Amino acid sequence: MTKKRKKIILGLVIFVLILGSFLFLFFRPSPINHTTVTEPKEEPIDEVIDQVENMDEEVQTTTNDLQQNLQDAFEQTLNVFTQNDYHITALGDSLTQGVGDETNKDGYLTTLKRRLTDLDYRIRIENFGKRGNRTDQVLDRVEEENAIQRSIRRADIVLVTVGANDILQIVRDNIMDLDEEIFDLEIGHYEERLVELFELIHSYNEDAEIYLIGFYNPFEGYFDDIEALEDILVEWNHTGQEVFENHPKGHFIPIDDLFQIDHVNLLADDNFHPNETGYSLIGARVLNEIVPMLEDITPEQEEVLEEQNPSME
Repeated sequence: MTKKRKKIILGLVIFVLILGSFLFLFFRPSPINHTTVTEPKEEPIDEVIDQVENMDEEVQTTTNDLQQNLQDAFEQTLNVFTQNDYHITALGDSLTQGVGDETNKDGYLTTLKRRLTDLDYRIRIENFGKRGNRTDQVLDRVEEENAIQRSIRRADIVLVTVGANDILQIVRDNIMDLDEEIFDLEIGHYEERLVELFELIHSYNEDAEIYLIGFYNPFEGYFDDIEALEDILVEWNHTGQEVFENHPKGHFIPIDDLFQIDHVNLLADDNFHPNETGYSLIGARVLNEIVPMLEDITPEQEEVLEEQNPSME
């Protein structure tokens, strides 16, 4: 039995004992009924009333204390069962939203949460992915949306997918005159936006581990005429990796190799977004990368719990 489960059981035992004590004292015969009968002729009635009122006050004080203890124990036990040990905030584009997943779920995040649950992690994942978002649009949303900011502040881990739509925008804007030089000119701006995005997330939560998930080549079926497209994507992925891994709280998760498996269809019907299988592979890769970090977080959480509940050690 894990230490965490022992604490949960002990919390339940404490809760049941306090509840039992409260019910016993609440339903037992009132002490007033056992007072000595006083003859009114021998003792002034005012003194008898004072004695009864004092006894009533003592009983009420005891009852109030027990009620407060019961309420505190109930809230503490409720927190054990309702708290999420870990909070993950997911930001970005259609890869985060899960576009292409035939099950209409949250793409790779569905696989990630299921497998973390199988490993006995209690996880809350909030998905703020939005199809078509470029880096500048994700920046704007983080700056403007209170829900995203609140989620980041609670997060142990922030997952980000962004970049593919930045490249797609270059293609759209220069479709009639597209060459490698245009991508070389724009990659510097992309780097600046990534730095700004990382620093903005970090400003809301200095303790969160921030992961940039790289992108695969979703353009192969559409832009075969662009020479060195694969090299361009590798360079942009490398830029994202450098930006995030330049900080102790930053990490990079590559996924381009997953989509180079032969004879396995990993794309949806649009031949652009991953299908359920593709998302499952991404989720498994992300899982392998973040589990060591979650294991590092676990002792810290147990120390906090022990400080708050020393009697449960």
